[in-house]
Amino acid sequence: MLFAATLATSAMADGHLPNLDGKEVVFVTENAYPPLQFIEPGTGNAIGWEYDAVAEIAKRINITVVYENTSWDAMIPAVSSGQYDVGMTGITIREDRKEQVDFSDKYMTSEMVMLVRGDEDRFSDAKSFAADADLLMAAQPGTTPFYVGVYDVLDGDEANPRIIKFETFGAGVAALRTGDVDLVLTDGTAGNGYVDSSGGALKIVGEKLGTEDFGFIFPKGSDLVEPINAAIADMTKDGTIDALNTKWFLDYKLGG
Repeated sequence: MLFAATLATSAMADGHLPNLDGKEVVFVTENAYPPLQFIEPGTGNAIGWEYDAVAEIAKRINITVVYENTSWDAMIPAVSSGQYDVGMTGITIREDRKEQVDFSDKYMTSEMVMLVRGDEDRFSDAKSFAADADLLMAAQPGTTPFYVGVYDVLDGDEANPRIIKFETFGAGVAALRTGDVDLVLTDGTAGNGYVDSSGGALKIVGEKLGTEDFGFIFPKGSDLVEPINAAIADMTKDGTIDALNTKWFLDYKLGG
């Protein structure tokens, strides 16, 4: 476990939502997907959109949240087996994953973009990237960017040697910066966050490659799905979700 913290609720559920009487709920995350969840440069604090959203959910349905940290490739199996109560790390809602875990309702819709170095001039879209066999892409196995890279950018071969696999999203971005790879696929919100904080070192090229809905994951049959869905619906209705989007995708600047 790389990071753990406890967030106690500051308010009780107000009556129109389920009240879980302070139940302890263990959330697991990767802390590698800004601005959804990441370690803040300079402070070492774990922050982000998802942390704020969960804090608000905790107040509304009266739960006590305990955070733990794991890698992406371990997360779905660990939640599926009941090691953690809830997983969060910008997880795309997909039918194949529903065979292992239950999903919350979507809390965000995002679109895939191509993140490259700021001086990149060898390709400008997915087609020109695919045409140059010398170009490499970073990806985390099993993630939506990995599958988009395999099937929407390259040739459909998951073992294609042009896909360099990394354990975390942040490691792939670091490899992009140093020139070890030439492309990282990510949702537009995270990509824009990296671009805005890069001082021109990174940019986004090409057309958006698709849309994805994000949700929290739970062990199959979890009784937390319904109350958390109720809180998400309430936060959407009263504008809290929009306010979080503004805070983290427009106002917050990574590293500043």
